[in-house]
Amino acid sequence: MATCPVCGNTVDEAAAKAASGITAHGASEIDPTTGTRQFHDGNWVYFDSLECRSKFLISPDDYPGSA
Repeated sequence: MATCPVCGNTVDEAAAKAASGITAHGASEIDPTTGTRQFHDGNWVYFDSLECRSKFLISPDDYPGSA
C-alpha cells in the first residue's frame, strides 16, 4: 500500500494500476475512484483521488517525499 502525499490516505497500488477498460484509440483506462498515480521525478506517486493528484501537480514541492 502507498500513501497519498496530499492527504495521507492509503492507496491500493494494484487498484490504481489496474485497467478498467480501453479507450477508442487503444489506451488503457483506469477507474480514478480506486486511486490514481503520476510519474514524478523518476518515481510513481500514488493518490487516493483526482483532486489530490491535481493539488500535487500544481505544487509538488509542497508535499513530503516529492523531491
